[in-house]
Amino acid sequence: MSVYAIGDVQGCYDELMILLENIQFSDSEDTLWFAGDLVNRGKQSLQVLRFVKSLGDRAITVLGNHDLHLLAIHAGVKKDKSKDIKAVLQADDGEELIHWLRQQPVFHQDKELGYCLVHAGVAPQWDLTLIRQCANELQTVLRSDGYAEFLFNMYGDKPRKWKDSLEGWERLRFICNSFTRIRYVTEKGKLALDDKGGLGKTKPGRWPWFEVGGRQSQELKFIFGHWSVLGARGVIKNPNIHCIDSGCVWGGKLTALRIDQPTPTYISISCPGAQNPADFI
Repeated sequence: MSVYAIGDVQGCYDELMILLENIQFSDSEDTLWFAGDLVNRGKQSLQVLRFVKSLGDRAITVLGNHDLHLLAIHAGVKKDKSKDIKAVLQADDGEELIHWLRQQPVFHQDKELGYCLVHAGVAPQWDLTLIRQCANELQTVLRSDGYAEFLFNMYGDKPRKWKDSLEGWERLRFICNSFTRIRYVTEKGKLALDDKGGLGKTKPGRWPWFEVGGRQSQELKFIFGHWSVLGARGVIKNPNIHCIDSGCVWGGKLTALRIDQPTPTYISISCPGAQNPADFI
């Protein structure tokens, strides 16, 4: 049995099928970890959702910010006129897919393999116990009948720093931003959500969340997506940190990381997407 972690698909179903063919994926023996953002910006989000859902226990996916955005559109919090999103919402199985998406976690850990999976990262103040606690808080509200109320209060960049005393929507918003949007953190441990550039292109006094001093989760191995500048250019040197978003939807690559071996192995395919900005975001 092989286990592969796959970066942000974002509706690129055809590219995903090519990648799975390249790694000779077996849906009866192998397992896929998806780092979130299954949907949006690509043209085949509906097909991606149907496929990942059909894998059952052979697929583990954590929620990304674009997945949550789809839930918010469905709940009437946001509007989106893209054909890709409309295809999901208007599909005969659209409600079933939305319900399935709401049940997915924001954090996954496999003790045997020794890896943690998140979409973006974790707050530097969180140790493993707090990571699990915060993930459970967010997952519980997303899976509840009152999930739409959270989605109405989800958007925003504040609060920027974790405090154990945070309560209500502010607490859940910070938790959500940490798991699904974090990239840079200030020296004082505040989220710098306005900063999306690559390493060396940020303001002084800001650090990638996995490099900030005093991070309480340094002993853990993380696999994450969300930051295509890093994944596309392979600039991370820390062997415990793996960014696997390589900008497929922008015309970059779609990447799988095999993690059931002593040395993880990267496999990527080129994605000749129509969108190709000067720099991935």
